[in-house]
Amino acid sequence: MTASLDAIESFDAIEVLLALFLTASALVCLFDRHLVRACYFFVAFTAAMTAAWWQLGAPWLAAVELVLGVGLTGPCFFYALGHVLPGASSPLERDKFSEPWSRVAMRVLLALAWFVMVGAAIRYVVADMAYAPSEHPLLVAGVVIAATALGAFALHRHLLRRLLAFNLLGSAVFILLAGVAGTSATAQALISLGLLVAWLGSMLGALLIRQLLHIEGVEALGRDGRTEEGAT
Repeated sequence: MTASLDAIESFDAIEVLLALFLTASALVCLFDRHLVRACYFFVAFTAAMTAAWWQLGAPWLAAVELVLGVGLTGPCFFYALGHVLPGASSPLERDKFSEPWSRVAMRVLLALAWFVMVGAAIRYVVADMAYAPSEHPLLVAGVVIAATALGAFALHRHLLRRLLAFNLLGSAVFILLAGVAGTSATAQALISLGLLVAWLGSMLGALLIRQLLHIEGVEALGRDGRTEEGAT
């Protein structure tokens, strides 16, 4: 009990607030059916990630996150929705595709299992982490976000929501990598390369979504359930 209280007292207040905001904004981004609002929360998430990298002592990663995350990846999602450079098709607003409860329960169990495995690996396997999770709540937030994003990616049929989940999963994995390897110049360079690849993947995904929307309509973005949105 005393050790737990000492660990809580060792937390930096700013880092705790950043971890809470990252987790909350990620949850809204992953599970809000209003696509435009989810994209706005993604931009807020990337802005908080910029501050998180700075908090972890990685100024180069903060700069890369600001440019690639806030400045480039966010607009990619709004382009995919049709709110940037709108074309002939109507901009997307909501995802009304619903999943059966059996599928939802299965994906929730998948996310929980992944959460337990990553938590156990960090606790028992990776003993020499550069940043201890007991001292840095951002790493705990990374585990929660990664597990939730993995479950959301498996659950959602809408391609844009899967693309959002892919980006959030990548961000959480990069936080965990920084926790393992630290924020040396080499580690920052490797994570920056990963951020660049993630942005390229997001840009390609946004282009494909817009192309599918233009050629086949909204039904192509979620074959089993997008017809409901197309009728509204």
